Amino acid sequence: MSSTFGKGDYTTIVERDQSGIVTAEYLQESKNFVKVQHATVKDRDLQPQTISYIQSLINIFLPAGYPLSVTEDYLEYQIYDSLQAFSSSIAGLISSRAVLQAVGFEDSNASTTAAILLSILQDSIGRVATILFAHRLGSSLEPECKRFRFAADIFNDSALIFDCLSPLFPKTIRVMVLCTAGTLRALCGVAGGGSKAQLSVHFAKWGNVAELNAKDSSQETVIGLTGMLAGSLVISSITSKTASWISMLLLIAIHLWTNYRAVKAVTMITLNRQRANLVISTFAETGTVLTPKDVARRERIFERDGVLRWHDGRIIGWGVIGTKLASIIPTSTSTSIGRLPIVDIVKACPTEQYMLWFGGHLQNMRVCICLEHNCPPSTQIKAWMHALLSAKLLSDKRSNSVTDSDALQALIDAKRQINGTFEEFLRRLTEVGWNIEDPQLETTSVYRYERTKHHT
Repeated sequence: MSSTFGKGDYTTIVERDQSGIVTAEYLQESKNFVKVQHATVKDRDLQPQTISYIQSLINIFLPAGYPLSVTEDYLEYQIYDSLQAFSSSIAGLISSRAVLQAVGFEDSNASTTAAILLSILQDSIGRVATILFAHRLGSSLEPECKRFRFAADIFNDSALIFDCLSPLFPKTIRVMVLCTAGTLRALCGVAGGGSKAQLSVHFAKWGNVAELNAKDSSQETVIGLTGMLAGSLVISSITSKTASWISMLLLIAIHLWTNYRAVKAVTMITLNRQRANLVISTFAETGTVLTPKDVARRERIFERDGVLRWHDGRIIGWGVIGTKLASIIPTSTSTSIGRLPIVDIVKACPTEQYMLWFGGHLQNMRVCICLEHNCPPSTQIKAWMHALLSAKLLSDKRSNSVTDSDALQALIDAKRQINGTFEEFLRRLTEVGWNIEDPQLETTSVYRYERTKHHT
């Protein structure tokens, strides 16, 4: 950037950090109007901009390049996340005191060996619970990260309550209560760790996931230390059981509220099942494509698993995607609407890389979607759109008896509607900020089928 001051020609060199903030400015003067690199230059002035101490502290705890290196919802989430960690630290100290009382800290006859064995038992049960939970719900952590991030803190607060209740029970029952608390704490670790990893991927715009996690650990360390200092004052001033319970319940209420606000502040740009329901049904009804911010304000933290819900809140059925072919191929024990041959099912979408059919009754309509091997991300979105619109057509019939022909006709009519609008729908999704290359509709172990043609 060049400008003229008085009689000379000056070239200004401005230095910026990763976030775009000016850190230094250098002004150089040349003797004549030629390019600076060919002129004899001398230092005219050096004007480094002093970075404030506040900015230096911010750089310690926030990712490099903030705010450009993270998404817009990062700061609000971190503020509420820090508040919940602070209240949780204090509540944790109160529960720890209760646990010490439960294992006999105030009893001169208490055995240290018994306390150690109890700790081993808690840890063992917690590890087993971790394995089972990760096996059962591990695939759901990424697409439902907001749900499990909030659920993790519910598990944690429940564990704190069990800890506080433990001194009230006889020793035999007390062991079961403390083991339950350990199990809940283990579930919190799995749900919280997996969901926070996905949130870090969401926040990191420059691929700086590792640094973002490291800075998050720094924030948690400072908040934890502050919470421990404040908690030491709280537990030293609270001695009665009534005051302890009032303080615990108040802290848990603050903890859950701040967690809820933190999760609601996150604006995900990937389509899971609930967000796909909102976006697709609104587009089908009004022709409007909701933005990620619009959906974030309307989505539920705890949505029913696999529900097909219209944008007005009505449940029109249930859906599962990436399931086995056995779920749509009729057998002698089939619970589907009918026993339509698979060749007839394929007629509803002969050129697509997916197949779908219905199961259950009209009151509990279940759409099963099977995906072909190597199908692109857009196919998953299209298949879910087909399932949602088909279920809507059947639910509008207001009849308790749905025949195979009704179901097949619903698939054909929904497919006809999709063919005329799907490409525009994908384009507009991208325009308003959705990431259509990473649909997160599958929440269980997935299956794929392959078609092979045989010549006779």
